[in-house]
Amino acid sequence: MEYHIRVIMNIQFRVILTIAALSLALGIWLPNALSADELKEAKVTQVVQDVKLLPSNASARPAAVNDNVRQGTAVETGVQSRSELTFKDQTITRLGERTIFNVGQGARTIDLGSGEFLLYVPKKAGGANIKMGPVSAAITGTTVLGNVDPSGVTTFIVLEGSACIFLDSVGQSLFVGPGQKLTFDPMANRLEDPVDVDLNQVLTSPLIKDFRRLPSAPLIEQTIQNQRLAHGQTNGNDALTRAVRVAGASSVATATPEQFMRALNSIFVRLNPRELCEYVAMAVRARPDLAPQIVVAALTVRSVSPGTGLRDVKDFKQPVGKEISCDEVNCIIQAAIAAHPSAAKEIVDAAIAAAPLLRDCITPIPCQPANAFIEPRIINNLAPQSPEKP
Repeated sequence: MEYHIRVIMNIQFRVILTIAALSLALGIWLPNALSADELKEAKVTQVVQDVKLLPSNASARPAAVNDNVRQGTAVETGVQSRSELTFKDQTITRLGERTIFNVGQGARTIDLGSGEFLLYVPKKAGGANIKMGPVSAAITGTTVLGNVDPSGVTTFIVLEGSACIFLDSVGQSLFVGPGQKLTFDPMANRLEDPVDVDLNQVLTSPLIKDFRRLPSAPLIEQTIQNQRLAHGQTNGNDALTRAVRVAGASSVATATPEQFMRALNSIFVRLNPRELCEYVAMAVRARPDLAPQIVVAALTVRSVSPGTGLRDVKDFKQPVGKEISCDEVNCIIQAAIAAHPSAAKEIVDAAIAAAPLLRDCITPIPCQPANAFIEPRIINNLAPQSPEKP
């Protein structure tokens, strides 16, 4: 992408952020009521210390809350300074120190040269492409933190939701789930496997603690709770152990899939929606080999529980008065993915297959859940061809 902001040339360790229209190529849904103009203008909603507006046809001036930032106007933050901009669709962009931001043309894109940013994209309100040197990311309905060190080392943290990270130069793509961090090391020229990150520590970032509470804060808190439960920091394991023994197994680890699922369903039918979502993370951590089956059981427990007369998940339907909401569906799926990220695609595919009526609630995984490289194209015939004789 080409930028026409002359004032930022030859400035080192700066960030150029560009956000504009929605990227339809990623299949991101946009409400019909949202016009293109609403994605081409932001409003300054917070200023911390030295923040300037850099119009393309005028002198720089200090930024103030409620200033409009349109195409052709950049926002520059100084040392130990930060800023927040909010779009009409409620997308929020926060800029760390020594950052330059511009509302530009084309797809909604963030181009991070060096520095830190936070991006919050509301559910069903749009999506974003993030460019961080050779690394790019696609997100929708997600809250993320990104940082590019001057050395080129790039880190990307998903606070809630999910993202697909791409290293196009080698055809590598990875799924990053909620509460995970991915690192790119230019010396190795590869994306490292995502790892769990302590979100309580991440929340101390100035881009979070020095600003108003994010609209996605409850979802971030749920991610933290899911992490805690997924790591076994709960008494739920005791109940599961007892249920497994009643099912005829000596332990959770040695239970057959049938024994484990029978035991788990006996617990699921007693839980309210929030407890059910939380328990999924613990169950997946206990038996990651059964992650898809655990999610299916959680989604269909209301219709296959005793008294419904249903024997198989293929009979799934939402009984009147017992409908499961999209928020509950996503909570269950995200809890399972947080506990076993490498099974993300299998989890989502199983959920859609088991409950097709809930398809509109479930976001497919468009990238690989584990390290994957595109096989290089091999030219089979390298033998020289003799010229045709006259």
